[in-house]
This record gives sequence, C-alpha cells and structure tokens, in this order.
Amino acid sequence: MASDSPESLLGIASGLLDEASARFITGVGAPSAVTKGNNDFATELDLELERTLSAGLLESTGIPVHGEEFGGPELTSGRVWVIDPIDGTYNYSAGLPLTGMLLALVEDGKPVVGLTWLPLLSERFAVAKGGPMLRNGEPVPQLAPARLADSMIAFGAFNVASRGRIPGRFRFDVLGELSRLSSRVRMHGSTGIDLAYTAAGVLGGSIVFGYHAWDNAAGALMVEAAGGVVTDLAGEPWTIESGSVLAAAPGVHEELLEMIASVDERERNGEVSA
Repeated sequence: MASDSPESLLGIASGLLDEASARFITGVGAPSAVTKGNNDFATELDLELERTLSAGLLESTGIPVHGEEFGGPELTSGRVWVIDPIDGTYNYSAGLPLTGMLLALVEDGKPVVGLTWLPLLSERFAVAKGGPMLRNGEPVPQLAPARLADSMIAFGAFNVASRGRIPGRFRFDVLGELSRLSSRVRMHGSTGIDLAYTAAGVLGGSIVFGYHAWDNAAGALMVEAAGGVVTDLAGEPWTIESGSVLAAAPGVHEELLEMIASVDERERNGEVSA
C-alpha cells in the first residue's frame, strides 16, 4: 500500500482520473439511462465511470468510496472518497464541454484532497490540504482582493416556481439583485466548473444552491487553498453538511454575502424585487 499522505493519495487519484479521461471523452452525448427526478438523470456512462473509479480507488488506497450514483459510507467520520463521475450531466449528454469528473477525499467530514478533471477542456485542477491549488500541474497565484463590479460570478441553476429547500423565487430575486451589481453573471450548469475556475481566479465567485458533497467538496477545498473565502449563503463556515456554498475572492465574498442578506431581509418583510 502506498503512503496515505494527502499528497500521495492525490497522485493516485490523479492517475485514475487520467486513465478514465479517454472513456469520458468517447462517451460524450450519452443519453439518459436513469431518471432521478427534478428534471435530473444519469447516463450509462455515469454508472460505468463510478464503478470503474470506485474499484480503482478502493484497490489502490483501501479507502471506501461514496458516489453520486451508488452511495456509500457516511462522510462525517473516517476517510472516504466522494465522487461525481459526470458533473454537468445534461451538458455532457448534449455535447456541451462544460462538464467533468469530481473527486474528493474527506477525513472526518473535512476535505483533504480535491480534484476536478475537465477532459473536454484539457483542464485538470487539484489540491492536497496544506499544499497549493494546482491547474494543469502548476500552482495558481493566491486570490487577490477584488470588487464585485469587476468580477464574473457563476450562478447556480433554478426553476423560479420551485418551492424546495432554497425556493426558486429567492434564487430569482438574488439573480436580479446580482445583475444590478455585476453585468458578468454566468450560469454554466456545472458546480465543479464554477468552483474550480473561482479557485483559479477566472471567476470572482460562485453562488451554489446545491448541498451535495460530491458537487462541492473538491471545489470548496480548492477555493480555500487559493486564498478565497468559502461559507454557506448565510455566511456560516462551509462544512460537508452545509446546505449551500458561497465561494469567492476576498472582497467579492463580502459584497455577495451582503447582497444575499439584503434579498433575504426584503423577502422576510414581504417585499418582492421588481
């Protein structure tokens, strides 16, 4: 068994994702195979890649795996790999290259290794806790303080009629307020894309309404390693159990948090944005 240090485990995971990249590329355009509700689905390749990567990780590291498609051990104790074999599945199925493979190692609920592989864009983002954020093997500069007005901001998808955990109307109102403060809002349909490019300094920040660890764990660790700020939408420190993610460069995060709080206050007072 190889060393179990985060750096060593990052190397093993990188190799396995590299091996899976060719299959990821050849499978682009795969149709829906499993309906998951809420207009979501998985392709046969989601299932194949998760099986292949899970088996490789378990054999190479002895650490169990929790995947989006097949589940696995609880993530709040011990060491567990958490994987999203295809993040941005609808993009992948439609042939839009904003999609990739996400993998994180969590230890007692805290990410210690994170990888975002984007084979269709020839991009590889990786980090081991305590080390630098890497883009294609090279350290990225630490995120400098920035202003919201000068930044591109990634925004999570929504249905305005949804009455779920974070209602669609609230998301719509946040988007409206954000559009007043920044004319550079982007909706990519992939949390992995959003967080990796925030960590790399391409995006100034990301507003993520989803809560799944397989979507958020790798990217949250990357943004923190790059010197960004990561909380939930209420400003509480992000954890594996958080219900949302607000990740951004210093300065931008504070402005986004203030904006979201103002929308929340107006909605609590029964006001609706124009």
